[in-house]
Amino acid sequence: MTDSASAEVRHRYVIVGGGPAGLQLSYYLQQAGADYLTLERAPEPAEFFRRFPRHRKLISLNKVHSVSDDPEIRLRWDWNSLLQEPAELPFADYSREYFPHADDLVRYLADFSRHHKLNVRYDTGVQRIDRLADGFAVHTADGTIAADCLVVATGWGRPNVPDVPGIEHAVGYEAMSTDPADYADHRVLILGKGNSAFETASALLSHAAMIHLASPRPLRLAWNTKHPGDVRGHHGAVLDSYQFKTLHSVLDCVIDEIRPVGDRFEVRLTYSHADGETAVMEYESVLRCTGFAMDTSLFGDGCRPRMTPNGRMPVTRPDWQSADVDGLYFAGTIAQDRDFKKASSAFIDGFRYNLRTLTRLLRERYEDVPLPYEQLTADAETLAGAVLDRVNWSSALWTQFEFLVDALVVDPATGQVRHYHDLPEDYAVARFGDEPHLYTFGLRWGRDDYGDVFAIERHPQPDRAAESAFIHPVVRRYRDGVLVEELHLLEDLLAEWRREDRHVRPLQEFFARDLVADQHLG
Repeated sequence: MTDSASAEVRHRYVIVGGGPAGLQLSYYLQQAGADYLTLERAPEPAEFFRRFPRHRKLISLNKVHSVSDDPEIRLRWDWNSLLQEPAELPFADYSREYFPHADDLVRYLADFSRHHKLNVRYDTGVQRIDRLADGFAVHTADGTIAADCLVVATGWGRPNVPDVPGIEHAVGYEAMSTDPADYADHRVLILGKGNSAFETASALLSHAAMIHLASPRPLRLAWNTKHPGDVRGHHGAVLDSYQFKTLHSVLDCVIDEIRPVGDRFEVRLTYSHADGETAVMEYESVLRCTGFAMDTSLFGDGCRPRMTPNGRMPVTRPDWQSADVDGLYFAGTIAQDRDFKKASSAFIDGFRYNLRTLTRLLRERYEDVPLPYEQLTADAETLAGAVLDRVNWSSALWTQFEFLVDALVVDPATGQVRHYHDLPEDYAVARFGDEPHLYTFGLRWGRDDYGDVFAIERHPQPDRAAESAFIHPVVRRYRDGVLVEELHLLEDLLAEWRREDRHVRPLQEFFARDLVADQHLG
């Protein structure tokens, strides 16, 4: 443990990392007048996006044209803008492309930092982080900075390299050539079936003689999982090539060994769904596209966070705090373990809302600023109106479906309701777990296993709303931390939940029954 007296300067909050997450959190802390400092090792923001994705097209949507002129609703389809009030720098001013170029995001983030005069110290790499009795010591080449609260927003810091014999012979996504001509007539093995693997395969499709994408488990298509990090539809040409027998293939298999033999590689593999069948395949190129992981080398022994079983990201509490290091928080793509492969916390359009909420939680803890809420009366019409207003308008609930919710805490003594916005549901339930009357509400997808997601039988009756397949509002009632009731409202093609028969009346009747039936309100 380091002596805090050795630190040359102290800040209440120190943020490590000047990418989109570090900039978004810096903005909110600055707006609140908080004492913060952000450290970035590169001379400008967005170092990651200066290199990745390698083929320079983002998969984050930039839907410039919309049926709504409400800035909040338009954010539902703007996956690249950081939050700011007013929205002076929309990403649409930097690109009109549906899938923008990564360089446009780099320009945007640099301008965001300059425009808001954020307190970011560039060219300042963090060498080590140590625990203090009253916070953390952040060591840099320019001196040591003490922090009451440390927020790590470094993003992915190293490649995720699977434990495969001979993996050193595979060229990593971070280092491979992006010139398709370099793979002309090659048999190419791509390790991985995520978007970086399909991005690479798509680029090589017209040059390589054969492309195999391989991993032990089946690929996850975003149109089935509803998760934007799974394989997206614009890579369909690769899947077409597989189905149309062009020798390009998507393989479920374990790679047992990669062995160089002359000017090619022999790869031994065991198929996942073929009664243990093995094979030896020959390739001229083997590419590793297996994602990234957080770099933990900065942490001293007294504050090294516990990691998830795959070792790629830290384990966090519902408030994005380290599970085992008090006062250490995580922001951005590395802070996604609680909704991994569910909502959008891995991406700008998701974590920008998480960071708005994190700012409120940090200020409550470190500055004694109460968590804000609106006060409502506990009658069915008022509560139903509040729910419908929020689900029809909020971009946070839309983007962070099944993760962020609003909470309605009913005070049985006064008949008043505290309405909190944009809380992780597990946080809301834990925080208000001793309350006898808690509602959460947000948006959820139908999660049935549909044989064909483009041919789903629908049942547009209010009493069958729980069978909705599309995104739709869900209200949950908790008593003393236990889920006791759940109401689904019918899906709607235009995501407008205002119909008297399908949405308004069922929700009012739900609240009327529940409020009257609750013995604590009598």
